[in-house]
Amino acid sequence: MGLWEAGMSLADVTGTDMLDRQTMALCARALALRGEALFLIRDRLVPAIDWDLSTRDGQPRAYRVQVPEVGGNRGETVLAPEVLHFRIGCDPVTPWAGSPPLKRAQISAELLGEVETALRDVFRDAPLGSQIVPVPEGSADDMEALRAGFRGKRGAALVIEGVAQSTAAGMNPNIGKSPDQLSPDLARTLADKMLTEAKGAILGVYGVLPGLTNPATTGPLVREAQRHLAQLVLQPVANLMAEEASRKLGGAVSIDVVRPMQAFDHGGKARALGAMLQAMAAAKEAGLDDATVTDALKFIDWAE
Repeated sequence: MGLWEAGMSLADVTGTDMLDRQTMALCARALALRGEALFLIRDRLVPAIDWDLSTRDGQPRAYRVQVPEVGGNRGETVLAPEVLHFRIGCDPVTPWAGSPPLKRAQISAELLGEVETALRDVFRDAPLGSQIVPVPEGSADDMEALRAGFRGKRGAALVIEGVAQSTAAGMNPNIGKSPDQLSPDLARTLADKMLTEAKGAILGVYGVLPGLTNPATTGPLVREAQRHLAQLVLQPVANLMAEEASRKLGGAVSIDVVRPMQAFDHGGKARALGAMLQAMAAAKEAGLDDATVTDALKFIDWAE
């Protein structure tokens, strides 16, 4: 979520002054958590926290929104052209409503929550580091005093266990006895594996490569992860937002996430520029006209 918020707040917005960096960060957070974000169009964009709507042909016509205020929410009824309604993950059954990415990994999210809750309870309540220490038998009062002295001391000897002396034991009644650990064996629960897989699934639906959080991650993987997030996740969302803003704000709006995040291959662009300049110089020497060069650029899908 932090990467979404930071990436969107970095975006270059042209065509409007209303989508400032704070608004873009709010949009990113709302889209990541709820799958949709709604703003009233006033002299600035006013965020709404809750709304219901009416539709015609599957498209919103009017909204009843709740605007947050310090003393309590304020309700307003507005028409569709008066709001910016950004949404992602729309279903054909409900095209007017978005869905958060986390909905595509519900089982993983529930598993992650359960495992983290279980681990929290273990580290809060379990006698980690505590031991059962065998000692020779003494009087009942002495044994009770020993137990009381260690009771509740987490990470220490929690219980004192008496060892009955017998004739065969001789002078070494504790032979074969060793302290017993009371710490739970978490390795057998595979909690670490389940945590890793659940986090990986959640990161995946948000477009973050799981390798980005690996302690052994190197620079190339970090760059590829940022490029993947910007080009295949955030930029399509930004394009959807730009289309909605262009319809409602009365001008062509464009939002670029890739350039500010530097989510491109610097070396590849430099090589491409050098090759293009050489090709242009060769075309000029060959006497090719502009139309021929333009057709050649279209042939290799070169845009703008």
